[in-house]
Amino acid sequence: MNPYSKSMLRENALKDKVAIVTGGGSGLGKAMTKYFLQLGAKVVITSRNLEKLQETAKELEDETGGKVLCIACDVRNWDEVEAMKEATLTEFGRIDILLNNAAGNFISPTERLTHSAFDSILDIVLKGTKNCTLSIGKHWIDAETPGTVLNIVTTYAWTGSAYVVPSACAKAGVLAMTRSLAVEWGKYNIRFNAIAPGPFPTKGAWDRLLPGDMKDKFDLAKKNPLKRVGEHQELANLAAYLVSDFSSFVNGEVVTIDGGEWLQGAGEFNMLEEVPQEMWDALEAMIKAKKSN
Repeated sequence: MNPYSKSMLRENALKDKVAIVTGGGSGLGKAMTKYFLQLGAKVVITSRNLEKLQETAKELEDETGGKVLCIACDVRNWDEVEAMKEATLTEFGRIDILLNNAAGNFISPTERLTHSAFDSILDIVLKGTKNCTLSIGKHWIDAETPGTVLNIVTTYAWTGSAYVVPSACAKAGVLAMTRSLAVEWGKYNIRFNAIAPGPFPTKGAWDRLLPGDMKDKFDLAKKNPLKRVGEHQELANLAAYLVSDFSSFVNGEVVTIDGGEWLQGAGEFNMLEEVPQEMWDALEAMIKAKKSN
């Protein structure tokens, strides 16, 4: 068995918990949903495409024996988010976990983006996360019940990144929201944490970001210190821990899971990784020769 695809938490670690996963119909959202189900949670998955959600739900219920509720919801629309919350409460009677995973992104020179394209990313990522957090957070506060929010951000939320400027702006806002509400709503026993994933290739998202043969030209494994990309289960393990009772004293944290990728790009001299051994030998000989003079 692939050592990176093993389950981490014990059986029934999320038993009877009700989790909402936005963007849960595909990719990393689907991987996290599957693991939550395996750990005993009931999961609500949302996106704008109900047909895709229903396909995913049937597949995951067959695989795990768990219960999935599909709700078509555009997180940009407050009324749809409120309706999604009410449908969840009607079906399951409670909400324990909110995983804000829905996202959108373009790789593009910023000057090529229309103002509406820029807005669409801000609306899905930042406004969508705000809508879900405010709607479900107000319910927890009014009902005097605890809750856990997990937000998916990115390492360029704090470094910034060229060519994904709308996403960088939106994810930085989500990170600020995570840290701010961790403090403000801690008194209500509502926890906030975030995960900043590195390269976890998914068919849909990566095909859109790097179409054609671009994926081959930008080999993500080669530029990672660990020389590989992440396995979906590794991210699911971390997400499950952060929404479980095992992490009940973890609040306001952002956990990076990227194999050291962003640090490799951050170091002043990290590009020296490209220097061949023979050149290091020659450099060492030159230094020794200078010392002996």
